[in-house]
Amino acid sequence: MKLYSLLLVALLVGCSTTVPVVMKFPDAPPSLKQPCVPLKKIEGESVSIVELHKTVVENYTNYYECSIKVDEWNEWHTKQKKIFEEVK
Repeated sequence: MKLYSLLLVALLVGCSTTVPVVMKFPDAPPSLKQPCVPLKKIEGESVSIVELHKTVVENYTNYYECSIKVDEWNEWHTKQKKIFEEVK
């Protein structure tokens, strides 16, 4: 009986850990780290006002879509990281 109790104590002591487990906040997935679409450039010396207007509108649209995506992602990631660190 003493042998069993000694064995039980040895197993319980051996199973405890003194090394703290540290969790790391996950990084962003690669799909969210993709760069924005490059803006279009107007080439040539004589450009019609219609073509100029169309290019400017497309560039503004691309810029604001990318800006919203990146800003929202960064805000969400920052909030989640703060919550994660507060729970520790």
